[in-house]
Amino acid sequence: MPPKKKTTPKAAKKEAPKQEEQSTSTAPEQNQEEDADEKVELSKKRKLNFKTETEPEKPTRKSARGAPKSHPSSEQTIRYLLSPEALELCRPDEESKALEEADTKNMRTYSVTPLSPFEELLCAAILSRPISHALGHRTIRTILNPPYNFTNPKAIQDAGRERVLEAIFDARTQHKEKTATEISRLADVLIEKFIKEGDATDTSLDAVRQEAEEDVDQERELLQENIKGIAKTGLDIFFRRVQWMWEESYPFVDSRSQNALKELGLPTEAEQLSELVERHWEELGSAAVDGDVDVEGKKRRAFVVVLERIVGAHLEGKIDRVKEEAANVASR
Repeated sequence: MPPKKKTTPKAAKKEAPKQEEQSTSTAPEQNQEEDADEKVELSKKRKLNFKTETEPEKPTRKSARGAPKSHPSSEQTIRYLLSPEALELCRPDEESKALEEADTKNMRTYSVTPLSPFEELLCAAILSRPISHALGHRTIRTILNPPYNFTNPKAIQDAGRERVLEAIFDARTQHKEKTATEISRLADVLIEKFIKEGDATDTSLDAVRQEAEEDVDQERELLQENIKGIAKTGLDIFFRRVQWMWEESYPFVDSRSQNALKELGLPTEAEQLSELVERHWEELGSAAVDGDVDVEGKKRRAFVVVLERIVGAHLEGKIDRVKEEAANVASR
């Protein structure tokens, strides 16, 4: 199915990171008292050199070893980013350790598991908070796995706010009260407005697409108007991840991804990056990504994985190491 409207990518590249921060802080859903607390917390984290999805872009600090000796080709970089080896450089070390120590292979994580549109929206709400990359991933692991399993709106609504708050405390994250309230409210709003009666376990969010007639701008507007805590940053995170399932939004590259792509020497325009994945698809192979979908779906999924991993490497300060490893792909 050809995309019906792709206005969002163009808009993304026009918006500077500073504007993004302003739009997040002035969103109507945030009150002044809570904003003041968050600014203090964010100031503390910046002093500790934490990077979050909500922070303005800064030049990546160079590795002590200097710049890579050779510059990888676009194909080498894409191939490396889609390899299992790249994961260790593209996610928090804490998440890698949690997976190693897990007593099950079925742990749901933001860095590996193909999530449903509902789970992606829930994760976007968490990651758009001013918390570190590691804290965001830890919170997601906590709420999506036992004993909480908040994988659909009904599970959250049945649990109740106090149980949600317990999960947030278990995650040892920040902004606990506000995060628990936003998660509970998100489930309530979706059940009330965007899920068929008696089907509260639905995770497709198809009602959002239907009401918006699969128009990307209308989808963004619907979500922002109805769900408190979801502003531009959260929407960018959501559509960056969900576009392999919501074809009308593909291909989309948000501003944070564009900066990371530029540092890696990859195309920053959505169409050009999509063409790059398409051009090298035979070398990449359909096994490069997870997901029980057709070939075109796997290509879209690969596009999303590339974006997610470069953003992860950028937030972890490991772009130079990705370059170094990618440059060695051809000699392996």
